[in-house]
Amino acid sequence: MDIGIVSSFIDEFSGGIGVYTHQILKNLYKMDKQNDYHLIHSSKSDHDIYSQYNEIIIPQNRFIKGWGQQMFWRYFTLPWNLKKYNLDVVHDPYELGPFTFKQPFRKVITVHDLGPLILPELFKEGDVLLHRLLLKKTIEKADKIITVSYNSQRDLMDYLNVPEEDIEIIYNGVDDIFQPLDEKTVEGLKNRLGLPDEFILSVGGLHPIKNIPRLLQAYYMARKNGLRHKLVLVGGVIDGAQEIFQTLRDLKLENQVIFTGTVSNDDLVGLYNAADIFIYPCLYAGFGIPPLEAMACGTPVITSCNSSLPEIVGDAAMLVDPYQITDLANTIKILLDDRELKNILVKNGFKRSKMFNWKKTAYQTLKVYKEVYNY
Repeated sequence: MDIGIVSSFIDEFSGGIGVYTHQILKNLYKMDKQNDYHLIHSSKSDHDIYSQYNEIIIPQNRFIKGWGQQMFWRYFTLPWNLKKYNLDVVHDPYELGPFTFKQPFRKVITVHDLGPLILPELFKEGDVLLHRLLLKKTIEKADKIITVSYNSQRDLMDYLNVPEEDIEIIYNGVDDIFQPLDEKTVEGLKNRLGLPDEFILSVGGLHPIKNIPRLLQAYYMARKNGLRHKLVLVGGVIDGAQEIFQTLRDLKLENQVIFTGTVSNDDLVGLYNAADIFIYPCLYAGFGIPPLEAMACGTPVITSCNSSLPEIVGDAAMLVDPYQITDLANTIKILLDDRELKNILVKNGFKRSKMFNWKKTAYQTLKVYKEVYNY
């Protein structure tokens, strides 16, 4: 088979879809020597993954500038030009794939979640509009829809009436880099990054769906009840960060909360190891990789009781209602004070995180390519 995979999210930023795409490609390269892969994007990139694969470069329209240039490329330039290539299967790791025109190849998309449809008030109007206009059409054109949890499968069936047999559930993985580090390495990282001896960690872009303002309010309440840990927030600004920083100022927490921005994977491993607990109070998640990464590093986890998160973390985390600030504050205090509970969660977390690996994700994705090719 000649398989095309849209790789533009690897080039654009290192968000969740970029991580997903890169991990699948990295593991397919190791396991599949029979098929030919072609990475589809708009310009040359120095990312190391391109040295291992063929490339199809379809340039963006140079007369369109800004945000519209990427949108025009994805929904017009890309689908129109893909017809020129002799591909058997094309996989877009993003739910709004370039499959709106009639095309000669088999089509696979990955729908990670339906956040813009389920909680539209948390997303940009343009993002919500695109999902309302294009997602249903993209799904109808696809030969198979991959999604990353049973929760996301139910959302597809409930919100878009997608037949169950059209959906393949393939869990995400945890990179092997996430593991416990020795104490000397952790102390070195804390010194280099200027981190305090005791801190609580949360990882994820600064986006309304990550629920950071409520986390800050819960942290403030916990401090009023004697908490002395700092709070470290990892992730770049995606959208709607004004409320986060306003809440920070209103609660006068500027000296207690550390924003690292985006960090390298090596530093992220160190941060997980150095943290006393990890909190992921998401309002909605299609999967939720950070809690598993924290577990793999031996850090006890608090996360939300909604969407896919209970399915992913199982019995290896404390679950809270992300809208209930008092409950979140109390849970932080309980976990920090209860050594036996922490040890149980760490033990269960190691076991749980081993259930998810990218090699399995890539293998099951390859099975989907073969299935649609042999329709």
